[in-house]
Amino acid sequence: MSETAATELAGETGRPGDEKEALNARIKTLPVNPEPERSNLFLKDLCDRPSSSGREALSDVFSRDPGCEAFVGAVLANSAYLRDLMMADADRLAGVLTEAPEARLTRLIEAARDTQAGTEAELMAALRKLKQDLALTLGLSDIAGAVDLDVVTGALARFADAALTAAIRFCLTDLANKNKFKPADPDRPEIGSGLIVLAMGKHGANELNYSSDIDLIVLYDPQTAPMAGSAEAPVEFVRLTRRLVKIMQDRTADGYIFRTDLRLRPDPGATPLAMSVPAALSYYESLGQNWERAALIKARPCAGDIPAGEAFLREIVPFIWRKYLDFAAIADVQAIKRQIHMHKGHGAIAVAGHNVKLGRGGIREVEFFVQTQQLIAGGRNPALRGRRTLDMLDGLLEAGWIKQDARDDLRAAYTFLRAVEHRIQMLNDEQTQLLPKDAEGLTRVANLMGFSDLSSFETAFVGHLKRVQGHYAELFEDEPALSSEIGNLVFTGDDHDPDTLETLSRLGFKHPAEAANIIKAWHFGRYPAMRSTKARERLTELHPALIGALAATDNADAALRAFDGFLAKLPAGVQLFALLRSNPHLLHLLATAMGAAPRLAETVSRRVHVLDSVLDPAFFGAMPSVDEFRSGLDRTLAQARFYEEALDRARIFAQEQQFLIGLRLISDTLTADKVGFALARLAEVVVDRILHRVVDHVGDSHGFVPGGEYAVLAMGKLGGREMTASSDLDLILLYHPPDGVKQSDSKRPLAITQYYTRLTQRLVTALSAPTAEGSLYEVDFRLRPSGNAGPLATNLDGFIAYQKSEAWTWEHMALTRARVIAASSPRFEARIRSVLCETLAQPRERPALADSVRSMRARIEKEKGSKDIWDLKQVAGGLVDIEFIAQFLQLAHCADQPGLLEQSTEGALTKLRDASVLAPADADSLLNALRLYHRLTQVLRMVLSGRFVPAEAPGGVLDLLIRAAGAPNLQHLELELVETQAAVRDCFIRLVGPVEAVEGK
Repeated sequence: MSETAATELAGETGRPGDEKEALNARIKTLPVNPEPERSNLFLKDLCDRPSSSGREALSDVFSRDPGCEAFVGAVLANSAYLRDLMMADADRLAGVLTEAPEARLTRLIEAARDTQAGTEAELMAALRKLKQDLALTLGLSDIAGAVDLDVVTGALARFADAALTAAIRFCLTDLANKNKFKPADPDRPEIGSGLIVLAMGKHGANELNYSSDIDLIVLYDPQTAPMAGSAEAPVEFVRLTRRLVKIMQDRTADGYIFRTDLRLRPDPGATPLAMSVPAALSYYESLGQNWERAALIKARPCAGDIPAGEAFLREIVPFIWRKYLDFAAIADVQAIKRQIHMHKGHGAIAVAGHNVKLGRGGIREVEFFVQTQQLIAGGRNPALRGRRTLDMLDGLLEAGWIKQDARDDLRAAYTFLRAVEHRIQMLNDEQTQLLPKDAEGLTRVANLMGFSDLSSFETAFVGHLKRVQGHYAELFEDEPALSSEIGNLVFTGDDHDPDTLETLSRLGFKHPAEAANIIKAWHFGRYPAMRSTKARERLTELHPALIGALAATDNADAALRAFDGFLAKLPAGVQLFALLRSNPHLLHLLATAMGAAPRLAETVSRRVHVLDSVLDPAFFGAMPSVDEFRSGLDRTLAQARFYEEALDRARIFAQEQQFLIGLRLISDTLTADKVGFALARLAEVVVDRILHRVVDHVGDSHGFVPGGEYAVLAMGKLGGREMTASSDLDLILLYHPPDGVKQSDSKRPLAITQYYTRLTQRLVTALSAPTAEGSLYEVDFRLRPSGNAGPLATNLDGFIAYQKSEAWTWEHMALTRARVIAASSPRFEARIRSVLCETLAQPRERPALADSVRSMRARIEKEKGSKDIWDLKQVAGGLVDIEFIAQFLQLAHCADQPGLLEQSTEGALTKLRDASVLAPADADSLLNALRLYHRLTQVLRMVLSGRFVPAEAPGGVLDLLIRAAGAPNLQHLELELVETQAAVRDCFIRLVGPVEAVEGK
């Protein structure tokens, strides 16, 4: 090793024959021994063991070859794992030192493949002991410089193949003994079994590292598997796979063979451990991802039915290797790499704590350099389809894809970094690529590499990293960054990337593993929107911006789950993902809805089409007027071919507009004060246009009433233009037939009362019944004179008579908010307005009126009263108190001042103040309270579906409430609510009287 300060020992010892090939005769690198006294104690213990037949052999080797003794002592001092293996068996150590490494490795691998056992436990013990021998042989040979990298990695991979073969033979033989499997060759039951084990990653490329996991994909061919009796291949091969993993990786007193990972199989979260060949082919043909293409470059049948495995790989050649230069596909792979580099420690060259595999300039970068170019060119040049990284560096040079200096630098760096990786793992047999952060740990790695001091190692290490980084940057890193550096975001089919989990946690995801699982699932094409390769590529590019936007909602987990629900219902994804990437404001709005407004998020998830309307530039302008709502709905309805389609289109229009109003609210482009007016404006247009359709629909069956008049009277929140997102529509349908007309003009006529009742029933159904596009509004007709007892439709003459002589005070209070929103003619609308004015302007005795209002308030408080300050409507001093004050004062004074009549509570209070009916101080107090309640109510109804509990509410909801109220924080807002409610109740008592039960109408 010319770049190290390693001690070069004399090569020839003069021993005859194959002793010249023995490990002790081939030691080229002598590690520095930091603790010679301590290592001497270990050596003495080895050589003094009375019962060890290896004692004499070790003593003989050490006495004849002091260099070998010094080498073993240095390894004892630097590697705890190798020390344990050496101290456990002196005979084994003597054999390792006195035998040629290649011969010993071949013998161990063959012994593993031919291992037979009567029980599973015996098999596991035998294979584990052979693995210990292999680990010691390779560790010492590698450190000594007696073998090169190819020997180390290749022997590990071949041993993994052999151990898998022995385990599979055992499992298949056991199946055969149970009459569930009929092998063609009982001694080698894997032949013709249809059971395919593909080695992936470094195992597939014969590049396993010292403490590596093995990544496998297990498949079976149900057509060729020779099952016997009633056994079924899907059941038995899944069980066999589970047993195979247990044999390989369960830790026993003898350790383990290889940790085994099956998560590179197609969609591991949703597929069985062993997949059928047809299912796997179908997945790769339709849903395979580009990172899986890169992974499958290294795939190799390693055990089981090898010919069947080779046939499978031939089948998926078109998936891995495209016919044409495939620059676009590698963008997906490059996105992963660029995201890796966004993580701290991966974005800069370092030594202490540096990730030799994933860090900048590391092993993965060399592999990406090779694999991405293989993906580009391998479709046209089969010579570039090899599995091994070093071989393909040579191939890329020969094909003219890279220059000589790039090949030489990357080859040297790859070999050096793999050696560093192995020595990191030799310290404690841990599957890690992180250099120690402390000087002592780093020094041990440097010692095992043969460096005389840490500084020399650091210089060599950094030099290789920089050269790799330079060559990699020339190829790929001129591409634009995907986002700001928010951290590592890698979502592949392998185990969760620890740094990605750390990034998610730091961003605000309380359950980062769950979040990673959700995002991974998108890439396995489980949703229609993710079925196309292009959609998954666009989503990979969107990861940083999307995850950052969801995290910024302060309710990251709920926002992500909502977005997942949204994706699940999305029919296609490419257009949306491209749109979100090119329109950051839309991504921000969508993320805000997902995190801060669960109710809006649910709407999006159920009705994806509402997002279409956000793309209209008009969204960022003024709120549509009644005429604009009307013309928009008319355009939508004009496309309907029949009545039911019209109802569906009306629902789509209303849902879109309600969603847009909500988005305007949470994005602060529409104040909460204006939301009620906007929602009422929309509702009255929808009712008006639906009524026209209903009249025509009823007319198709039962004709029309010649000269008949009808109108819809809005009451409650709609009448007062104070609707919330969850408001019902309180309606009354009034009609007036011309004199002498008894029925409708049709072959199937209806009597007048029956006709308008049918019309009202159809209107209720049209507005409230769910269709394929959901429902519009809940509708309530209980405020009609007959309540629930009489017909749905109300004759105007009967309405007038009832209001004049039978109506209760609370019914006249309700009429103060009545407003015609749809009518058959302006004349009939004007007549109803006149009736309402005459009814409300009747002279009233103020004391009796006050008694009735207080009685009504007392009854409501008894039935629905609340102590919760956030029950803004029913709490003492809440909205009901303010509305009752306004309605009481209007009824008390409009006989003298008809101009006081106003449907909205705010307008009524303003008129009452201007007419000196309400003292300015009281008016200001009530108006401020009303506006605060309305703003808070609009937010709560728009973003939540259930009861508001501050301690359980998403952070985004609390922020919206605080912003709507103009309060500094939630505590201050709650104190303001308490004071406001006390002031409103005090005003109610002074103006109307104490709230207690009083008889009266």
